[in-house]
Amino acid sequence: MTVGGVLQAAGDAARAIETVSWVLFAGGFAIFAVVMLLLARSLGRRAGAVRARLWIVGGGIVFPTAVLAALFAWTVSMTPAWKPVPPADALVVGVTGHMWWWDVRYRDAGGATIRSANEIRIPAGRPVYLALDSADVIHSFWVPQLAGKIDMLPGRLQHLLLRADAPGTWRGQCAEFCGEQHARMALHVVAMEPAAFEAWLQAQARPAVAATPPRAQAGRQAFLANRCDACHAVRGVTAEARLGPDLTHVGSRLHLAAGTLPNTDAGRQQWIAHVQRVKSGARMPSYDRLDAATLGAISEWLGGLQ
Repeated sequence: MTVGGVLQAAGDAARAIETVSWVLFAGGFAIFAVVMLLLARSLGRRAGAVRARLWIVGGGIVFPTAVLAALFAWTVSMTPAWKPVPPADALVVGVTGHMWWWDVRYRDAGGATIRSANEIRIPAGRPVYLALDSADVIHSFWVPQLAGKIDMLPGRLQHLLLRADAPGTWRGQCAEFCGEQHARMALHVVAMEPAAFEAWLQAQARPAVAATPPRAQAGRQAFLANRCDACHAVRGVTAEARLGPDLTHVGSRLHLAAGTLPNTDAGRQQWIAHVQRVKSGARMPSYDRLDAATLGAISEWLGGLQ
């Protein structure tokens, strides 16, 4: 997994922001240094009124104005297009923000929709054109090491063009306060080798695998008996419910609940049994009434949905 700060760019869009940031830091430091120099000179010796006025006007007004104007003009020239035009080979990915998770959509070669959640997988080195919107309130899509942030507005489609230089994993975050669990609305972008990505996308297009171990089969039956399918779709098993994340291949994801828990057996059981303790206000009830055997069976079945 790639770990780094905001100023460790992993793509062209983020690299442009990184360059602008360092130039602005340098310009701001230059202004600060000159102002401090003027302050030191004013304290160190007396000067005539005319000379003092020249220092104030030149160093305190003209110099900062010239530097800030130059920085402004340069940053305008570095600003990307408001509505970027995707290259012909760009991968188009739809992302919808919900309170508090991300619905992610791809298209296969036949035009059918492939759904995932809280994780965006992309091919390294290939441009990716994100179509972003919101299902409820204003959210903001931000993966600092790949691109700048952009608001996701109900009823309006926004676009963001990004590209990852090499395979890696980067954490993103909703950057617009959107309610009680805003801080736990994360996502991960996983860049893969192009061949590995194509294989992954083909696997994602297939329906859920049939449960073969007896415990997993029991988990599938418990999932349906507890009406989890009223909110979650599992292609090949349930109807196309859309209130919650698509779970068709949930076992292949890195995290649960929009980056809140690791996708392990313990994490799945904790999430199912104690949703409201882990993520208070999430639109899913806690299933702490389930006995340990049933809870473990559901977790095993979901973990097998690769």
